Amino acid sequence: MQKKIPMVHGEYSIVGLTGQEQKENHRKEDFKQKKKQKNGIFLLQQSSDPTMTLADFWEIYKTDMEKRLRKTTMKQKEYVMKDKILPYFEKTPINEITAPMIRKWQGEMMEKGFRPTYLKTIQNQLSAIMNYAVNFYELRSNPCRKAGSMGKSRAEERPYWTLTEFQKFSDAIMDKQDSWIAFQILFWTGIRLGELLALQVKDVNFEAGTITIDESLARIDGEDLITAPKTESSIRVITIHQELQEALKEYMATLYRARPTTRLFAGRTKSFFEHEMERGIKLSGVKKITIHCTRHSHASMLVQMGFSPIEIAKRLGHGKVTTTIETYCHQPMDAQKKIADRLGKVERGEEHGV
Repeated sequence: MQKKIPMVHGEYSIVGLTGQEQKENHRKEDFKQKKKQKNGIFLLQQSSDPTMTLADFWEIYKTDMEKRLRKTTMKQKEYVMKDKILPYFEKTPINEITAPMIRKWQGEMMEKGFRPTYLKTIQNQLSAIMNYAVNFYELRSNPCRKAGSMGKSRAEERPYWTLTEFQKFSDAIMDKQDSWIAFQILFWTGIRLGELLALQVKDVNFEAGTITIDESLARIDGEDLITAPKTESSIRVITIHQELQEALKEYMATLYRARPTTRLFAGRTKSFFEHEMERGIKLSGVKKITIHCTRHSHASMLVQMGFSPIEIAKRLGHGKVTTTIETYCHQPMDAQKKIADRLGKVERGEEHGV
């Protein structure tokens, strides 16, 4: 006669069953639980009921948005939701979340010392899910609007390297060929790190002198995931100058049995390049910036060389020129002084105005 004996977490094992049969029972039970959960979410979806808790509503929102957003985007949303929002509002019905409650939550978030741009990201996530409830689940209004925002959409002007600073850094890491060529590509093209990590042999066209950007690599739950780039505009072809082409040829010749689909930096990770950047900064003595700031360095150099925002936006893969202008086209004080000097000449009649 079979009998159940207790196991960990309140589960039971049936004496007399083989290990394979017990695994099969567990598999069936897991399937039933997942089916029950899906059925529960489906019923909530059909109800259009704004009295459900935020935790329940998050499951509905997530189920829908997982079909529409990139996996990396959903991972970011999940982290913010579970770590920053649900601990405060998970048991509260969405139609009972008020502006004063949100103001109190904002205060606690701001006291944690997060960057202004991250505070804005957290705020946007809560506002997005409440807007979803307004649009599809008969919530009367979004309380986030009445509560007001927190944080800033744009960071303060990002630090960047001049060409001289980059060359000092570059010389300091020449002992590791893959690190050296990776930072050459980042600085001279302005591509994102995820786009660099996804580069394959076939993406480099030496005849045309170009690099094609049509994929990005992200590490999710310990696995490398190749996705489309950040936006549709991020799919682009970037021209590269002769010196960078020669350096790339030399590096690619060292790749073992390289095929068209061989990744240029297979086995290297974001963490590896972050450590290499720290090493190079320490050895060279240049100011500390992040890897993403090499993109800013490239854009700032193009601005100083006189290229238009439209040309820069296309090279960086921005969907809107305004993004390029707001992010990179900052005027230094010497440029402001030139404006004032020329206006003075106009007033004195030394130069004609418009």
